[in-house]
Amino acid sequence: MQPVNQPLTKDVNVAWLDKTNFLLQKMDLVKYVQDKYITKKEFPEFKAGDTITVYYEIKEGAKTRTQFFKGTVIQIRGTGLTKTFTIRKMSGDVGVERVFPINMPALQKIEVNRQGRVRRARIYYFRDLRGKKARIKDKSYGGKK
Repeated sequence: MQPVNQPLTKDVNVAWLDKTNFLLQKMDLVKYVQDKYITKKEFPEFKAGDTITVYYEIKEGAKTRTQFFKGTVIQIRGTGLTKTFTIRKMSGDVGVERVFPINMPALQKIEVNRQGRVRRARIYYFRDLRGKKARIKDKSYGGKK
């Protein structure tokens, strides 16, 4: 058994480097395919606390129609083409959340209706708030910008 302060043997280091290089090459290949073959859509910048409207296509049999979902952005997760965002709206007394991939083919457009001012990137506490407590301050109204 080797002492704790001694470095690992060369065999272990080489195996670890080979595995790391393989994983990096695999990640580069995935990134290359995403950049080369998947088309990106241009959407406006938004962040947690903003109120947005998302327009997306729904297929019902042979017909397609556009439906919208308006609510507050709770979180944005991921990077690049695997980015997703969660929107929450209140439908009566029931809260409805929906997760949209940013690269979803059915996504037509996103409108930013209002920019909110929150201190966190993921506002999960918003789920527990009701009534007047569930309001988010407007970014253009008072305070620091």
